[in-house]
Amino acid sequence: MALVLTEEQLMLRDSAAGLLAEKAGVAQLRALRDTGDELGFSRQVWREIAELGWPGIAIPEEYGGLGYGYAGLGLVLEQVGRNLSPTPLQASVLVGATAVNELGSESQKQMLLPALAAGEQLVSLALQEGAHHAPEHTAMTARADGEGFVLNGTKCLVLDALAADWFVVIARSAGEPGDTAGLSAFLVPAASTGLTLEARSLVDSRGVAALRFSDVRLGADAVMATPGQAWDGLSHCLDIVNIGLASELLGLATEAFERTVAFLQERKQFGRVIGSFQGLQHRAAELFAELELARSIVLRALQAIDDRDPDLPRLASAAKAKLCEVAQRATNEAIQMHGGVGMTDEFDIGFFLKRARVAQHSFGDYNYHLDRFARLGGF
Repeated sequence: MALVLTEEQLMLRDSAAGLLAEKAGVAQLRALRDTGDELGFSRQVWREIAELGWPGIAIPEEYGGLGYGYAGLGLVLEQVGRNLSPTPLQASVLVGATAVNELGSESQKQMLLPALAAGEQLVSLALQEGAHHAPEHTAMTARADGEGFVLNGTKCLVLDALAADWFVVIARSAGEPGDTAGLSAFLVPAASTGLTLEARSLVDSRGVAALRFSDVRLGADAVMATPGQAWDGLSHCLDIVNIGLASELLGLATEAFERTVAFLQERKQFGRVIGSFQGLQHRAAELFAELELARSIVLRALQAIDDRDPDLPRLASAAKAKLCEVAQRATNEAIQMHGGVGMTDEFDIGFFLKRARVAQHSFGDYNYHLDRFARLGGF
């Protein structure tokens, strides 16, 4: 399998790089943060992105998408990472649309995916309940009520929740926390009676919220997949999500590295540019080699999604664990090599470290995925 991009993929990557740098770069993220923007992104920029068809890149053509696959979406997400672009591409496209496609019924896909592909509706996954990613430990309850269900419980760290029109909610209709059996998925309107949202502040300045469900009543049409058997679809969805996040971390780490190298070539001490010192050159060379290895792992994992590779779970955890490691090293080195100015808010390099830490911990951190990779390999 060739780990190189096609001419068409290169054009998509370059198109994304140009628009995001102009419309949704670090300056826009800083402005949204400084004005206390509630949503954390610009709806005008999102409309311009939607007009290019990016929300529908990975959505099948029969549901109004482009059917271009996750390799294409991964290239866009890499550019999102390079520019720290504040958009709903991760929450609603990578996570939300994938959850609907993997868990939704045919009627739910027909109803929602075309609107997601057009950027007219936003959906977010409500999964995490504690400080760490542990989907099998879901405790939120879904009690049967006639042909429908009643939801009670809380969710935290729901991405772009204040802008979402729908939530894909994972709740337990049977079994105990820790069981993979008994989990169910529901498509819940954001305006449902009994559902309250509370905005939360994270270090990367993105929009997240905590959700509280108090006797939220749903009809039978809200049930996704077979009640109590959502684990397989959810697990496949999370594999795709983590590969997409690895793509974003690859772009973020690459941009932090290149900005740091440029700084080393400008900053002078003792009458010489600091990049001429051998110790810094060795550190930069090692990081460059790590980034090249990481790029190969991410591209292989993206291709595995589109090829329906049965080894996808191992590749997903390998890609996420490796990119957590590389992104942490790249952003730590960036701050250290910038010296004292790297710690100031005036320098943009600190924004890359903040976003990296949040993306690293979203849907499983380095330790989670390294452990999962080992278990899947029989260790």
